[in-house]
Amino acid sequence: MKIRDSTEKETALTEDSCRKRETMATQTLDTLGLKCPQPILKIAIIAKQLQQGDMLEVFADCPSFPADIKAWCERTGKVLLFCSTDGEGKHSAQIQF
Repeated sequence: MKIRDSTEKETALTEDSCRKRETMATQTLDTLGLKCPQPILKIAIIAKQLQQGDMLEVFADCPSFPADIKAWCERTGKVLLFCSTDGEGKHSAQIQF
């Protein structure tokens, strides 16, 4: 499992005020080679460390990953921004916390 905390920070406007700014972190989780349920379990562990507004980018090659990540996001109230497949069985997903 590889985790990368982006050195680039994204700035977003908060709902409270257009003048107030909040920093969001972007992390990457590589679950290539792991099979169900391991990718989702790794995401659940990382999720405990992320703050509201943070992003998690996940790479996986588990065949059930697209359905699994969609169900996990729905169950936990996270926003699945996208889940795409490259045609060779590798998936990438981005989740907003």
